[in-house]
Amino acid sequence: MSDIETATCNELEKSESEIQDEGLLSEKEEEKNLTKKKIVPGIIYLGHIPPRLRPKHVRNMLGVYGEIGRIFLQPEDYAIRKKKTSAGSRGKTFTEGWVEFKDKRVAKLVAATLNRAPMGARKRSRFHDDLWCIKYLHRFKWFHLSERLAYEKAVRQQRMRAEIAQAKRETNFYLQNVEKSKNIEKLREKRKKTGQEFEEKSWNFTQRQTEEEIQKAKQTAKLGKSQKQQMKKAMAKVQEFEKKSHSNVSLLAKIFNPSSSKQD
Repeated sequence: MSDIETATCNELEKSESEIQDEGLLSEKEEEKNLTKKKIVPGIIYLGHIPPRLRPKHVRNMLGVYGEIGRIFLQPEDYAIRKKKTSAGSRGKTFTEGWVEFKDKRVAKLVAATLNRAPMGARKRSRFHDDLWCIKYLHRFKWFHLSERLAYEKAVRQQRMRAEIAQAKRETNFYLQNVEKSKNIEKLREKRKKTGQEFEEKSWNFTQRQTEEEIQKAKQTAKLGKSQKQQMKKAMAKVQEFEKKSHSNVSLLAKIFNPSSSKQD
């Protein structure tokens, strides 16, 4: 073989080895990308939040099992909290919570292993007597939670606006009635001074029946019909009994008074 042929062979071998190395590198990169793509965050639901439990406590207790992203604990209703503060307990409490793990496999494992298990590992822990109530939320994303919270906030604001408008209407109606009563009283005093009679106008309006009244009327009508039917049946039975008794009178007379029947 000539030097040119050997050089070309070496170059071909090098190019083949480089291609193989590049193929191996690309396969490794693809595997890495696949592993990266497979890591999907998962969310668990906490159904029970004991008193004095804060998000930092949840992060410390559950962060041992995997990396935690976002945590949200739902505070209790304002009216209930107001009653508690008036009673003397000023501590802020939560009713439920959501915890996001960076890997949903960790979230599933935590929900499966810690559900109905004691919260505190140590006996000295204030949460030792409480149990975890954890559920993994399948195909649940964090934006679902944010949408739900936004919707609840909008509903709460709308309810507050409706209650405020209703209170304003009631107060305006009351003030109008007070003003009318004052004017009527002034007019009555004027008429008394002049010696004229004062007649108060009264308006009577027929109101529509409520659903309860309609249902009661239907029930009474049904009862009346059933009672009438029962009375008819009873009267028919009495008439049949009377007919039978009249037909049996002659037979009984023949049996107990045979002489009278012969004379006849």
